[in-house]
Parts: sequence; structure tokens; C-alpha cells
Amino acid sequence: MEAVAITRQVQVSPTKARLVIDQIRGKQVEQALQILEFSKKRIAQTITKTLKSAIANAENNHGMDVDTLVVSKAYVDGGMMIKRFRPRARGRASRILKRTSNITIAVASE
Repeated sequence: MEAVAITRQVQVSPTKARLVIDQIRGKQVEQALQILEFSKKRIAQTITKTLKSAIANAENNHGMDVDTLVVSKAYVDGGMMIKRFRPRARGRASRILKRTSNITIAVASE
């Protein structure tokens, strides 16, 4: 049995979010929350909210015991890209891609 929480269109590049997600994958839920609490990365707050949502889903929808939960799956996919243009020399323009991420966290009992 697995409980999943997904956060979509978070305005951070997937590469930066994966640095934090890789630290909590496979850990106990309590330990993962401590790692995220003391992380200096800005995305750690959003990942904490997603993890707490997955924990609440496990407790309320599936009746799992919170003390035995483990982060079974945690991954970041690229979301839609916001496209902007910046003026360059000689009347040209260059494209800027503002990347977004979709964060998925699944928790399961041991």
C-alpha cells in the first residue's frame, strides 16, 4: 500500500530540486522531515509540504501508521517552461526558458 502526493508547476529547475529529493529517498519519514528542515535550499520548504501531504494521505485515506512510514518513491520531473526573450546586440533576441518542476513523493509502510 502506497500513498502519493504530487505538487505541480513549482518554479524551480528540476536539477536543483533533484539535489534535495535525492537526500530523502528511502529514509524514514521522521528522518526525512529533519533533513528537509535543516536544508539551506529554498525548494526544501515545498518538498516538506509535499511530504507532509503524502503522510496525511497515508494516515487519512489508507489508515497507515505514521510511525512506520518510509519514503518509497521520490522524484522530480520537468514541468512546463515559461518562455521569455531578452534583447541582444544588433537587434536580435535570445530565448530564456524559466523551468518548472513536478514533485512526486510516495510513502509506504515498512
